This record gives sequence, C-alpha cells and structure tokens, in this order.
Amino acid sequence: MSAARPPEGAHTAAEGKGAPSFAARPPEGAHTVAEGEGTPSFAARPPEGARTAAEGKGTPVNETAALPAPVVHVEHPGVEALRMFLRNPSAIVGSALLLVVLLVAIAGPWLLQADPFEIRAAPLTPPFTGQAWIGTDYLGRDVLTTLVYGGRATLLVGAVAAALSVLTGITLGACAGYYGGKLDAALMKVTEFFQVLPALLFAMVVVTLFSPTLVTVTLAIGCVSWTGTARLTRAEFMKYRELEFVRAERAMGARDARIIWQVILPNALPPLVVSATLAVGVAILFEAGLSFLGLGDPNQMSWGLMIGSSRQYVLSCWWAVAFPGAAIFVTVLAVSLIGDGLNDALNPKLRER
Repeated sequence: MSAARPPEGAHTAAEGKGAPSFAARPPEGAHTVAEGEGTPSFAARPPEGARTAAEGKGTPVNETAALPAPVVHVEHPGVEALRMFLRNPSAIVGSALLLVVLLVAIAGPWLLQADPFEIRAAPLTPPFTGQAWIGTDYLGRDVLTTLVYGGRATLLVGAVAAALSVLTGITLGACAGYYGGKLDAALMKVTEFFQVLPALLFAMVVVTLFSPTLVTVTLAIGCVSWTGTARLTRAEFMKYRELEFVRAERAMGARDARIIWQVILPNALPPLVVSATLAVGVAILFEAGLSFLGLGDPNQMSWGLMIGSSRQYVLSCWWAVAFPGAAIFVTVLAVSLIGDGLNDALNPKLRER
C-alpha cells in the first residue's frame, strides 16, 4: 500500500524515515520554537496594541490605560419629590389656591378692621352695591367681612383637628403594627368601634355635652377621624418591622421608642403625609356640617355658621350662602389637589406615570 499523500504545506519530522508524520500548518503570525526540531510549538499572536517585556520573553503587557469611572450624581429623595411635585400642574394650581385663601384669611382682618357681627347696612342688600361689595345677610352684616373673618376659624379648626387625628392615628397604629400580638388585637378592636360609629352623630353628642366652642368642635372632629390613619400606619409598620435595617438596630440594642419614631416612621412617612393633607379637607367639611346644624361656636364667625344662619333665606339672599359655600369648595379642592400631587411625588411607583 502506498502512504497517504500529505496535505499541501505539511512537513515530515525526518525525510524518508519511519511513518509519515504530518504537522498542522501554523496559523498566520505564529512562530515555532526551533526550526525543524521536535514538535512544532506555536506561540499565540499578541493582541493589537500589546507588547512583551522583552522580545520573546515575559508576559504581554497591555498599554491601554484604564478609563476613569463615571461620576454618578445621586439626587436627594426630598429634592426629587419636590421636583416631581412642581412638575404636576394640578398640585401647582392647588398650592396657588390654598395660598390665596391663607393670605385672605390672615391679612384680610388687618385690612378690613371691622367687627364681623356689626350691622353695616340694610338686611338682604344685594351684592355689588355701594353699601356692601358682596351684599349683606338677613341681619345686615357685611358678607365680605364675615367671609374673611370666618376663614380664620374654619382653617384653624380644620388644621388643628387634622393634626390631632393624625397624631392619634399614628401613635395607635405604630404601637399596633410594631408590637403585634394582643396589643395589636386590642387596638384594632378600638379602631373598629370608632370606625363603625356614626362620626357625625358622635361629634354632635360630644359638642352638645360640653357646649359648642371651637375647642370642643376641634376635639370632637379629631376623636372621630383618626381611624383611617391608624390602619394605614399599622400596615406600614408591619411591612417595615422585620426588614434588615430594623433588625440591625434591634441587634445593636436600640430601644423600641427609637426604632418606632426614628427608624421606621421616617420610612413610612410618605403615605402618612398624603393622609394628613386630605384629613384637613375632611375636617373643614366636618366643621361646616356641625356649624350648619347649629352646633358651631356662636361667638366665632365661620363659613359653616354663615351658611347655617342664612339657610332659611337661600332664595331671597343667595349670596349669603353661595360665597361661603364657594370658599369651602375652593379650599377643600385645593387641599385635595395638593394631596394628589404629594401622592404622585412621594410614591416611587407613580413618578413615571
């Protein structure tokens, strides 16, 4: 038998001796250790831009310099939330409306310098006349003066009652959500009791028993409007209490008060801030309802008292009811728009909506 013909470019180890041995053709750019001695050894071709420490010796060293790492600017969460809030047109409109209402309620009495209960003109004077800009009520009191002075009492009751309800709800909800167990069950039973209780009826009973004043009205509203905040706070604390950063604080010996108020609460604040904002509008409507029913403070002018005292003259003196009603509507609308804007700004899931 004749030996197989070697492929083109292959060389034998020795000419005419022994069985033919075919060596693989070296790749382009590869070099053998010694020409014709032993088994061919091919050195890998160095990449472009690389050179050896010495010709044929050492490990290849890459000359390409490492690029500097890019600097990443991390925006503070508060700044990011403010930026998202300012990009929301509804939140801007609500903030502007509320700012106007606050300016009128704060600076208006200093500019008018009048008693809201003083008789200024003939009763039922229509608006846009020389005697009264927006008319008088059934007693002859200036509607503009009563509207400006009434804004102070209404906004004050709404803000303080909302703060009281939020503080009560956060305290009870935090204790229930953090400790759990029997304390959670007991606090939730109390919450359910107040939740199913007719809020308006309970507030009417409290105001009637302790005489209708701004203090009793504020306390009554705060006592019946904290249940929603308590349930929301409990849910947030149950979500955070077993996370790693809370466990780390507990392992370092931190007290429960520190963990509740300084560790978990700051992380649970965004939904609570939105709830507190909306609670202001609820308290304003609540105060207006009590005053409309004649359970407001008769010595303090408020928007609800204006509507309640003139409800019998709606057809003949519509302006005495329409203007305070519009003021309540604008204020509650502004607070609601601000609450929606805060919800979108503080909730990461809604920022890209």
